[in-house]
Amino acid sequence: MVYTLAASTLTVAAPLGCDAPAAEGATARRSDVVVTGTDDEMLVLEITRDNKVVVRLPRVEVGQGVTTAVAMMIAEELDARLTDVDIPLAEARTKGNQYTGGSNSVSSLYGPARNLAATARARLVTAAARRWRLPARVLRTRDTMVVAPDGRTATFGSLTETAARVRRPRVSSKPKPASRHRVIGHPTTRIDAHDIVTGRARYTGDLSAAAAKPTVVARPPTLGGKVVSVDDRAARALPGVLEVVRIPGGVAVVAESFHYAFKARDALRITWSDGPLAELSDAAIRSRLRAAVPPLGRPPRGSAQLEERFEFAFVGHAPMEVLTAVADVRARRAEIWFSSQSPMGAREDIASAVGLPASAVRVHVVRGGGSFGRRLDHDAAMEAALISKKAHLPVKLMWSRADDIKHGRMRPAFQHRIRVSHAQGRVVAFAHATASVSEAWEGKSALGGTRGVVTSAQGGTRGVVTSARGGTARGATSARGGTVRGATSARGGITAAATSPLPSDSGLYNFGKLSGDSGSVELAMPLGAWRSVDSGTVRTAEEIVVDEIARTLGKDPVAFRRTTLRGKAVRAVLDKVATAGQWGRTMPAGQAQGVAVHEEYGSCVACLVEIDAVDPENPRVTKVVMAADVGTAVNPRGLEAQLMGTAVDGISTILRAGLHIDRGAVRESSYADFHWARQRHAPLHFEAHILPTGGEPGGAGELGVPAAAGAVANAYARATGTKPRRFPLNF
Repeated sequence: MVYTLAASTLTVAAPLGCDAPAAEGATARRSDVVVTGTDDEMLVLEITRDNKVVVRLPRVEVGQGVTTAVAMMIAEELDARLTDVDIPLAEARTKGNQYTGGSNSVSSLYGPARNLAATARARLVTAAARRWRLPARVLRTRDTMVVAPDGRTATFGSLTETAARVRRPRVSSKPKPASRHRVIGHPTTRIDAHDIVTGRARYTGDLSAAAAKPTVVARPPTLGGKVVSVDDRAARALPGVLEVVRIPGGVAVVAESFHYAFKARDALRITWSDGPLAELSDAAIRSRLRAAVPPLGRPPRGSAQLEERFEFAFVGHAPMEVLTAVADVRARRAEIWFSSQSPMGAREDIASAVGLPASAVRVHVVRGGGSFGRRLDHDAAMEAALISKKAHLPVKLMWSRADDIKHGRMRPAFQHRIRVSHAQGRVVAFAHATASVSEAWEGKSALGGTRGVVTSAQGGTRGVVTSARGGTARGATSARGGTVRGATSARGGITAAATSPLPSDSGLYNFGKLSGDSGSVELAMPLGAWRSVDSGTVRTAEEIVVDEIARTLGKDPVAFRRTTLRGKAVRAVLDKVATAGQWGRTMPAGQAQGVAVHEEYGSCVACLVEIDAVDPENPRVTKVVMAADVGTAVNPRGLEAQLMGTAVDGISTILRAGLHIDRGAVRESSYADFHWARQRHAPLHFEAHILPTGGEPGGAGELGVPAAAGAVANAYARATGTKPRRFPLNF
């Protein structure tokens, strides 16, 4: 556990002030502010009297390591000690970019953060030169201080007030060239790993903000079910119960403790109406999806065909920290604390739901214990705000694990139909059609907020983006493996960018004529962007087919990929895993290797897996080797942790973890039956290789999922001599 945490990157050293609400968003004293950014990130760098460098981050930390990555950028350009850099999370703003997702945080902040710090350094050096009456060019910076040739030193904190008035620095304010980097690109241990493993790191559930009262909600047996009647007399008679209120999603109980709240919730006598899917189960959904997959068209004349179909189940996000939100809604103002990937849109929706102007709603962003796309939606915060308003009490709402799995958002179910046309030993055409479940949209969510669900051109899941009240949002993943840019929302809420056709259309492989189409089945169920969005099924299916066409043509899967991949970078990561993982080595019966590649977010990755499937019903991935090219890896150790996480995602979604729909209800309710990989299912050996190619950073957080999933599926197929078509395999 300590090693895994150390392998990620994270620091939120400055206090979030959640126990003292006024402190969290307090504006820095003007004398502390050295430089303010003028781009969409709107970063402000302040240096306190005690020599702490503070930059409030317009992103949320959910374990992906963005805070330490940014701290490293700041420390690099300032020549500050990393321990002197604090990166608290900024509360919801009124403009600028505050979206966390699409694997774009590091790439979008790389320039602005470094420019900010480089400008601050130039001003600090100039301030020291004026104090000492020395030429600025002879001064140096190190360890959060300016150093003169004669050995005199001045801490940044002692120079802040003078530096803030500098308008024309006497030294360059440009960021360093990569050749001078001493922090960026060097493996850095997660700064607050000790806080996390000792329980000092604080999440929403740890807060005592506003003296909020523990709250839980009784929810319907079926998706979208409604309260017909409720008898709350027995619940109200129990000790510790403060209030019982009805909301669109069910019946909420506010109590003195969560123990009392859960007891009272179970004592409610509620009559429910069925949700709109009460007659629908998995078999019917699969049948509809199969019928919705568009035809593939005519293959090229004179070619032979390999055609396959694939099915992927619904998958829950299931972050380790359940959804929790603190809300204090008054007559003229509201204050909310929760972990949000889109706080600006959340504030707009919460304001609309409780009948307040957005300017009267304050959203404090708190670190989250995992997300994988789940915290793009703010349903828990919306509920907490409505409950607080109705109960006239500040509340701390917690969704139980069953609440989130049974009623939370999930990755849509998908079906794929792929046809490969080949002639004279090469692929001459590649056709890929898909169908997925898309969310029915009636303009308003059950909680009163607008949910802009735009079905993509092929009906697949969407790259979710957030605008900054008319600004441009970046980083939504498209179905083709690219990036959607420029999607905007009229009101700053969450919207969905229409996605491009298919990953094969981006030309990863030289497969001749590429074609694809898609359909969708619209259902009234809660769907959301899940880590790697469409690529998690689209690329996975394609990588399985690449293995099968290689076998059909009598070629080795790695050799076949090497001769058909278009890009040098993706060939390089493939070569790396093949060499490091000893591709082609002799293995015992029932064991095999599998490989897959992926390219997205300006990055590429390859994965080699070894699996023991001697017992086909209980396969175990024993080894994973991954290689990635992300341009400049700000923190290679953090990237290694990201790849490790995506490997576990691939193992889970291919072998074990999916959600069933039984008569309009999600069957699973906890980790006991939503079979995410546990430690006993994790690979015995894992290694990651980061190719040092340099240049601008690409994305990494979601990059590895399709390659890992494809490699696991291919290894299982080779080990068992089967052709798995429905995932997860135990479904």
